[in-house]
Amino acid sequence: MARHDHISSEAFAKLVQQAIADLPPPYARLMESIAVVVEEEPPKDVLEDLELESDDDLLGLYQGQSLAADSFFRPGGEPPPQISIYRGSILRLCESPEQVVQEVYDTVVHELGHHVGLDDDEMPY
Repeated sequence: MARHDHISSEAFAKLVQQAIADLPPPYARLMESIAVVVEEEPPKDVLEDLELESDDDLLGLYQGQSLAADSFFRPGGEPPPQISIYRGSILRLCESPEQVVQEVYDTVVHELGHHVGLDDDEMPY
C-alpha cells in the first residue's frame, strides 16, 4: 500500500483547509465556532478511553459540549469546541492528496455530527 507520509505538515494543513472550504453552508456555519487542530497522532490516553486497538482506528476527535447538551448556563472558562484531525492516521489510510481531502472532509462532517449531538449510528453517511 502506498504511503503518503511525504505530504508535509504544511501541505496537509492546506488539504484540511480545502476540505473545510468544501463543506455545505450549514456545516460551514457550525465550523465558525469550532477550532480545528491538526495533530500527528491520537494521544494514547484517548485511544485507551475509546478502547481502540490502534492509532489507525482514529482519524479525528471532537472535544467539547454538543449543542444538544448546551444550555444558557455554560460554565465559565470552558474551552471552545475543537476538532482534532490526526495526520498520521489519515496519511496511512489514503493513497493520494484527493483521498486525504475526502477523508478529512468525512472526518470533519462526522465530528460536526458529534457537535450537534448525533451518535455514530445517526451520522449522515
